[in-house]
Amino acid sequence: MLHLFLISVQIINRTLPSQNTANLTMVTGFFLMDFSNIWELQALHAMSFLLIYLVALIGNLLIFTLITLDGHLHTPMYFFLKNLSFLDLCLISVTVPKSIENSLSRSCSISFFGCVLQVFLVILFAGSEILLLIVMSYDRYIAICQPLRYKTIMNKGFCRRMATSSWLIGGLFGAMHSARTFSLPFCGHKEIHQFFYDVPSLLRISCAETHIAADVGVALGITLAIFCCISVAISYGHIFSTVLKIPTTEGRSKAFSTCLPHLIVLMVFITTGILSYIKSPLDSDSVLDLLLSVLYSVVPPTLNPVIYSLRNRDIKMSLRKLLTRKHFL
Repeated sequence: MLHLFLISVQIINRTLPSQNTANLTMVTGFFLMDFSNIWELQALHAMSFLLIYLVALIGNLLIFTLITLDGHLHTPMYFFLKNLSFLDLCLISVTVPKSIENSLSRSCSISFFGCVLQVFLVILFAGSEILLLIVMSYDRYIAICQPLRYKTIMNKGFCRRMATSSWLIGGLFGAMHSARTFSLPFCGHKEIHQFFYDVPSLLRISCAETHIAADVGVALGITLAIFCCISVAISYGHIFSTVLKIPTTEGRSKAFSTCLPHLIVLMVFITTGILSYIKSPLDSDSVLDLLLSVLYSVVPPTLNPVIYSLRNRDIKMSLRKLLTRKHFL
């Protein structure tokens, strides 16, 4: 899919309208903005991102390993959590290491196809993660509201199909957004005021008067995100209604402890992503754009392992077994 997509982008760039060639230059690469002109601040930025990346790397690898090795965690909920950890690891690995390298090397350039690849992968992993979080909310809905049918509905085949569908749809959106964005002409400066390459920033440096194709793709993505929010709201409405009917305080507390962290992470992820993409391409870059990008691309992959491990008794017991070198079943 990616190979065919890159070929199509090449063909589109070679067939740009002739009336614009006088104002266009050959697109060979792009540049990310420097965090600061002061080397000490650049180093501080690199060390901060390195620390965040290591926390996300260790946390997600730990959860992935625990769920893989511990037979007691081979359930639908932890199957999806394992996939979420892998997606988090991929998402943060696409953006943060390159930003660290740029800060330390003071070289902020990237090739055209390197930029295409990063945009494609960011949308692939972020889109797949949103859809997987939706599936996880459905899993919690069935577990709490229809517990007698849980094993029948959430069987292995269904879980695998849902996880695979999340990846395929995320890849489809990644290819669509990237192809439409990089079919636009770029002229003048190629500096991106971000710490990674994203669609809104690229639209701001395009010299095309209209971005209809790219805007349609963004609109479709936002529509999907809003639909996901509505679906989650309906699912959690039923969940909280059922939880409040549980007679024991311990039962309610256990149900809320598994649902609230997931809901918070999902809403932060979706809302910050939507806010990043609804801003008009004609607006100038601001600190808010950078903050929103960090909130949807760096914060969830870093906090997810902490949220799901610190408040999850099964994960903590599995970790305790690993630390005491007990054999996993």
